[in-house]
Amino acid sequence: MFGLGNPGRRYAETFHNAGFMAVELLAVSFGIRLKASGEVEYGVGPLDGEWVLLGRPRTYMNLSGRAVAPLYERFAGVPEDLLVLHDDLDLALGVVRLKRGGGTGGHNGLRSLTEELGTREFLRVRIGIGRPPEGVDPADFVLRPVPWELRDRFQGGVSSTAEAVGDIFREGFDRAMTRWNARHA
Repeated sequence: MFGLGNPGRRYAETFHNAGFMAVELLAVSFGIRLKASGEVEYGVGPLDGEWVLLGRPRTYMNLSGRAVAPLYERFAGVPEDLLVLHDDLDLALGVVRLKRGGGTGGHNGLRSLTEELGTREFLRVRIGIGRPPEGVDPADFVLRPVPWELRDRFQGGVSSTAEAVGDIFREGFDRAMTRWNARHA
């Protein structure tokens, strides 16, 4: 399981780092220590009784696939073994949805993963960040720090992502997807 984002202090509190934040929350909650190794930071440990590799690329978002591909090739038997946590402009702020495969929706991290892995059939947890205000470029919007007045809703989405991941491990992806995708914003 990988959370997408950008490394470094400059991007730490941005919308685009929702996946990074969800991985950090899961690592702390389940006592999985993340260690830097090449272009990734990852750890292995039990998550709700099942062993999981939890990680974050140490590359920028548009090179996420390059960082994830070696571990994917080593540990994943099929695309469905990979769960990717990422921000999504097309969902309202704080909303979490699960998805099996699909396109990139203009998301550079998903594009990089698809190109490097040769598949788009991996599993996804989409973390809603909402659309940018009128006149703001989406690329600029995702790289801005989350405004103070929106942080609670944003953090709620990150926390819900960790909850959804727990449900995936307890119930299976399809059952968790049915339940999470039926929730209202």
